[in-house]
Amino acid sequence: MKMYKFFIMGLLLTVVSCTLDKTDYENEINTAVPEHYEFKEAVTLSKDDYKISIEALNGTFYQGYNEIRLKVVNAKTGEYLNVSDVTFMPVATSADGSKASCPHRYQPEYNSTGQYYSGYAVFTERSNAMQGWKLYLNFKVNQKTYELDKEVTVQEQINKNLNMTSFTGNDGGQYFIALVSPQKPNVAENKLVAGIYQYNKPQAPGGSFPDPSQFSYSEVKGYTLLLDPRMPEPSMGNHSSPNNKDLVQGDDGLYHGVVNYTMTGNWTLNFIMLNQNGKIIKGTKVSTDFTPGVAGAKSELFIDTLF
Repeated sequence: MKMYKFFIMGLLLTVVSCTLDKTDYENEINTAVPEHYEFKEAVTLSKDDYKISIEALNGTFYQGYNEIRLKVVNAKTGEYLNVSDVTFMPVATSADGSKASCPHRYQPEYNSTGQYYSGYAVFTERSNAMQGWKLYLNFKVNQKTYELDKEVTVQEQINKNLNMTSFTGNDGGQYFIALVSPQKPNVAENKLVAGIYQYNKPQAPGGSFPDPSQFSYSEVKGYTLLLDPRMPEPSMGNHSSPNNKDLVQGDDGLYHGVVNYTMTGNWTLNFIMLNQNGKIIKGTKVSTDFTPGVAGAKSELFIDTLF
């Protein structure tokens, strides 16, 4: 009977601990998970008779994945223009003068319905005293090329469901994974979307700045991102959930899967990334052991989330 009482007391303590942690998560969630679904003007540029407007969600560039919409307008008439040879390139300059870019769509695609050019930028760092970002744009009207640039501010991404990671793969490539959605998951099976990108090392010395061959990135094609979500907090025992689906590439170039969040709180998305031949580029399996009281182990490739 004494052993039974001790067991019940221990079980109650565990439940209380888990409940307290869960309550703390919910308090943080109320202030930490913004949602942005409206495109607003983030920056404008002008050249001769043309106004170039770049829109982003919430009118803000954030660290991580940013879908952008670029519009070219006749400044006098307000008419939207279908110009040609549009290019878009973000470049970061550090305090020491060194320059780098980030995954981006160099040649935005024209959307005839919305009359804008669609692209993205995966800003790897926020703007700070040691590093600033500038956008370089080109377009052509009547065989005349226009070149523009503009300094922009990249804000910290406070929504952890839109986190990203960068790493060197086992093949020596430099890769980036950026979460795209959901912005605010539910306690349910959620569609999980991510972008996977690779830096293309220059094959020759650069020409005049900004030479796009020195800042080239590509969307990774035909890979698979194996998914194992866990709750890593000690009180959660690093437990997983059923009915998750690995991420595979869709027609939009992004990777789509399903993550099943069974409760609110801190989650770790553990990944193993496989190339087209099934070879592991990065990532390790996570033990299936239930480990209450101990912080959960993670894959060597992971992204933390919170909702």
